[in-house]
Amino acid sequence: MYEQASHALLNEILHDLSREIGKYRLRHFYTRLGANFYAIHSLFRLLYGERDDFKLQMVRLVETLALRYIERAPQLRKSDLARERHYNWFLDQKWVGMALYCDRFADDIRGLMANLPYLQELGVNLLHVMSILDCPPDNNDGGYAVRDFKRIDPRLGTVGDVQELAACLQKRDMLLVQDVVVNHTSEEHEWAVRARRGEKTYQDYFYIFPDRQIPDSYEESMPEVFHQTAPGNFTWNEEMGKWVMTVFNTYQWDLNYHNPQVLIEMIDIMLFWANKGVDILRLDAVAFLWKKIGSSCQNEREAHLLLQLMKDCCQVTAPGVLFIAEAIVAPAEIAKYFGEDAINAKECEIAYNATFMSLLWDAVATKNARLLTRGVGNLPSKLERATWLNYIRCHDDIGLGFDDNDARLSGYDPLQHRRFLVDYFTGRFPGSPARGLPFGDDIESGDARISGALASLAGLEAALEAGDEPLVDEAINVILLLHGMILSFGGIPLLYYGDAIGTLNSLEYLEDPSKANDARWINRSRFDWEKAARRHHSGTVEQRIFTALKKLIGLRKQTAAFADFDNRQLLAVDNPHLFVFSRTDPCNPRSRVLVVANFNGKAQPLALDRLRSAGFFQGSMMRDLCSGYRVEAVNDTLLVPPYLFYWLVE
Repeated sequence: MYEQASHALLNEILHDLSREIGKYRLRHFYTRLGANFYAIHSLFRLLYGERDDFKLQMVRLVETLALRYIERAPQLRKSDLARERHYNWFLDQKWVGMALYCDRFADDIRGLMANLPYLQELGVNLLHVMSILDCPPDNNDGGYAVRDFKRIDPRLGTVGDVQELAACLQKRDMLLVQDVVVNHTSEEHEWAVRARRGEKTYQDYFYIFPDRQIPDSYEESMPEVFHQTAPGNFTWNEEMGKWVMTVFNTYQWDLNYHNPQVLIEMIDIMLFWANKGVDILRLDAVAFLWKKIGSSCQNEREAHLLLQLMKDCCQVTAPGVLFIAEAIVAPAEIAKYFGEDAINAKECEIAYNATFMSLLWDAVATKNARLLTRGVGNLPSKLERATWLNYIRCHDDIGLGFDDNDARLSGYDPLQHRRFLVDYFTGRFPGSPARGLPFGDDIESGDARISGALASLAGLEAALEAGDEPLVDEAINVILLLHGMILSFGGIPLLYYGDAIGTLNSLEYLEDPSKANDARWINRSRFDWEKAARRHHSGTVEQRIFTALKKLIGLRKQTAAFADFDNRQLLAVDNPHLFVFSRTDPCNPRSRVLVVANFNGKAQPLALDRLRSAGFFQGSMMRDLCSGYRVEAVNDTLLVPPYLFYWLVE
């Protein structure tokens, strides 16, 4: 869009900038800058227009974008152009992700490269290497308390190793995802160190106050993230004699985005890693970016403006790079991180589908799909050029973030139901086979979140301990059922390392005093390569899970209907134990897949009258993609075996 004031400023900036960078070929940079500058200028003015140094900071921002573009390697610029031409490339069904810790999977980055064949054998082609940046050895929040944003943890490798990993993945048609922790730094970061020394410039990078007056005003409306281990949102720093905002942990200092220098620094860091070959940047804790007295300091409008600004700036310098919003927030808030008031995503192209994750676990515990079906039906619509990241398990706890009203309409009291789910997945509910741990217990409300490995939560650990083969079969079916849902739902499925071989809970963290009070480490075990080797031994648990998942992933990649182009239809059926939806090939509306999942331990009947009205089962049978066999209806009813799912086609 052309607008006189912004373009007059742009001309002035480019006139001065051309003296320094005029010798470089910047045709694509200038084109993208011109296309995005009105939005960049408008957003920057909304956030910082009242500041006396507004123009100076605008100049600094554009200089940062130009200098990072100059550094961008030719092959990365070529990739940018290809992805601009095929701008929906990431919506394809070919992508299947995995999240892992580098050190726990393969010791270091070079070890990770050596073990890429394991991922390729499974069919994974999108790799999220969780935070590998330089952190303190102890107070590091599992890699998310960063000491240096442009340095790799020396125990894992170097920046050069990351570049080599990115190039290695590119040759294999695989994508690299890397974290940028945008909300906070470690207290050992240079900015925090210089702030403690009394440097005003760096104290302005954080929320720092001389007394409790302003912190107390914030606290009136701010919830606590870790109320057990890090109560309150401010920490007293003896060296400065001041209070610092520390929303997550006392050693993680929240960045102050009211200061434009902080934003420019973080954009520079994001582009630094984009230039090292990272395909997708996972922006950590984006819901917390803007702090305002009198609010919860989460999901503020300004946080969305910041993300839009980050996206526009990245589109100028590295348009082929995508953003993931790590926003584990209420269902009504999640889709906002794609961007609002736009046809295409203007913030992050990808967001975690935390609601779907929690609803799947609810269905496992209740053995019915009432809340799952209702919750999915009320998921907010995403934008066209955006997609969900669907997952069962991640490195964090499982939050029960379904909508309270959906729970009520499903026949549950929300508070009592969450208590039941915590009891179920921690094995306290009679008859539960789950072996998880509570995390972040709230003694007053009884609310908590859940930690535990997927296989242990699904009952495999208890079944193996009991030596009960039918229960082992049942647990494996539950594991495959959950994966079948994320592989077919619509979006990018994200597996968690270890889940493909049935990794159980690990209690080794209890021996480490720095981890012993954080139950999430129970599902952050070291990858057992001897266990992984058993995936090739017929009849083992590892072989049964791995082989079945490998087959499902291959089928997903071959099935065009599983691409994510708003081509999912939820289907109402009379049986509450069944979750049923259809997927349609975006290029061939007559080609559809019917997904039917039974979350109950008994076979469940599915009446075909409603399905026939939706165009399915026009005869008496359909073919199941998973088994390759025909599935036949008897007396106009399909009987779905316990903990089994179908991908049905005509």
